[in-house]
Parts: sequence; C-alpha cells; structure tokens
Amino acid sequence: MKKLRALLAPLALIALASPALADKIPLRDISSYLNSLTTADTDFTQVNADGSVATGKLFIQRPGRARFEYAPPDKSLVLASGGQVAIFDSKSNQPPEQYPLSRTPLNLILASNIDLGRAKMVVAHKEDKNATQVVAQDPDHPEYGTIALVFTSNPTTLRQWVITDDLGQQTTVILGEMHKGASYKPSTFSIDMEGKKRGL
Repeated sequence: MKKLRALLAPLALIALASPALADKIPLRDISSYLNSLTTADTDFTQVNADGSVATGKLFIQRPGRARFEYAPPDKSLVLASGGQVAIFDSKSNQPPEQYPLSRTPLNLILASNIDLGRAKMVVAHKEDKNATQVVAQDPDHPEYGTIALVFTSNPTTLRQWVITDDLGQQTTVILGEMHKGASYKPSTFSIDMEGKKRGL
C-alpha cells in the first residue's frame, strides 16, 4: 500500500537550473508532448510523503503501461498494465496488491489520448520561475486525487510530477534524462509474467 500511495499520491517544486524566466507552455503543446511519449525510460528519484527517498528506473509504454523498478536494497516493483496497477513487495511472498489504473492520477499521463484542454481536467496552469506547472485531475472523478506535472521548455520536457492521492498523501517523482523511442519486450509490463517469475 505504501508503494501505491507513493506512486499514486500541490506542488513541492525542485529548482531547475536556467539562466532566465520562461513563458508558460500552452496546454495544447504539453498535450502534444505527452502524446508523443509512446515509449520512454529514465532514472527517477522518489520522495515519499514521510520524507523517505527511493531511486530506480522507470519505463513507459503508452497507452496504459509503466514499470517502476526500485533500486536495491528495496527491489520492489510497480507495474501498470491491462488497466491495473500491481505492487510487488520484495519483502512479501504474497501475490501483488492490485488496483484499477483508472482510479489513480497516473492514468492521466498514460491515457491513449491526452487532452489537457478538456473541461475541468486542469485545475492549475502557471509559470513558476523557469518551469510550467500543470495540476490535473480526472474531471469525472476528482476524488481520485491530482497529478501536478512540471515541465521545462525549449524543448518541452517533463521533469517531475507530484501525486496527491485520495487520502491527501503527496509524493514527488523527479525524472532524469528521458530516453524515447526504445522497444520493450512484452514481459516488461506483464503482471502475470512477473508474478510467475517471482513464484507467486
């Protein structure tokens, strides 16, 4: 549950070095950028609600798939696939906890077609120093929480997000350099195959 809260948990913005202020990136440009992320991978640093810090590797294959591999000594794994989010706890021999992806703010950036201009989806859109901040929610289910996305411009690049979950817990995920266009094996995002691999 803690890992879910950490991933699917407004905005503690980490300073991003830049020599000058930037104009706010339009929502249409941000939507286009996110829709262009068909596959991507990057290192990440996660700051949890309790102040603890974890690192790892993130793989994204839109629509609907993501893999968070946590570095040792954690070795936990979170998979989003087939409309579900599965949390594999490295300290447990039980099957993973699973939750509908649609009930998490992470679903907003893994959707097949991202349109931040949709009515009531974006609840904040502002420029802060050298970054653009967009806070989005499911307009049909705002009770699921929000995801606050931070972008830099020239070119538009996703730098971090902060998720506030349905219990008000906040977690920041800071992204490293994004590598786009890779091809991943189907097993990368398979919840069933991961379970069999772990003997669950």
